[in-house]
Amino acid sequence: MTKVNVYGTDGTVKEKIDLPKVFHTPYRPDIIKKSFEVIQSNLRQPYGSDPQAGKSHAVASVGKGRGMSRVPRLTQGQAARLAPNVVGGRRAHPPKAIRDWKEKMNKKENKMARNSAIAATADKTIVSQRGHAFGENVTLPVIIDDEFEKLKKTKEVIEALEKIGVYDDVIRSMNGTHIRAGKGKRRGRKYRTPKSLLIVSTKGMLKSSSNLSGVDITVPQHLNIEHLAPGGVAGRLTVITRSSLTKLGGAK
Repeated sequence: MTKVNVYGTDGTVKEKIDLPKVFHTPYRPDIIKKSFEVIQSNLRQPYGSDPQAGKSHAVASVGKGRGMSRVPRLTQGQAARLAPNVVGGRRAHPPKAIRDWKEKMNKKENKMARNSAIAATADKTIVSQRGHAFGENVTLPVIIDDEFEKLKKTKEVIEALEKIGVYDDVIRSMNGTHIRAGKGKRRGRKYRTPKSLLIVSTKGMLKSSSNLSGVDITVPQHLNIEHLAPGGVAGRLTVITRSSLTKLGGAK
């Protein structure tokens, strides 16, 4: 069994404990990626053009024998319309709102993906490959005393993370925030922020931690692949409270 440190809010090691069985699940990046893509697919909103777009003109073909193409033309003029190969014509194969984007995944396979992603948070090599920054002596995942959940102010959370040795990852996220390339910058998503810490707490800690760059906060019951493996890549730097670890021990 792997032993990890339980840190206090002052950065000291309170005790050493064994990780639950779920943290010894084999690492399966293929299943993790598949589970992430299924979730993303099911979140897609159907979109498409109006089925009658480009078809509302009064048109007729001039027929043969006039030395001109027989494409549909406006009855009030000679401009071509309706056909997809003419200027001002309809689209040939537009996206259709009736398309079903939903995908399915076996329950056992989905459970395997989640457990495997949880186990990846305990592997320093996998976490480092994701680009996270943390102290060399920190044991992963970072287990912290339940006193952490009682912190009410953001500056208190920052102090605790600095003393443990994982606040550098929040700074990495702040420095990595940049303007998005492409049209998205004018559609309400101008900036892209790298993911940093994932905090798993029984009480959520939304008020004290939600303003930290790249940080996500969740409770054990809502922990999923999107939290554990952003972009479908496992190995997120995770901070888990002592009571949340107990609940994760019976992960389903």
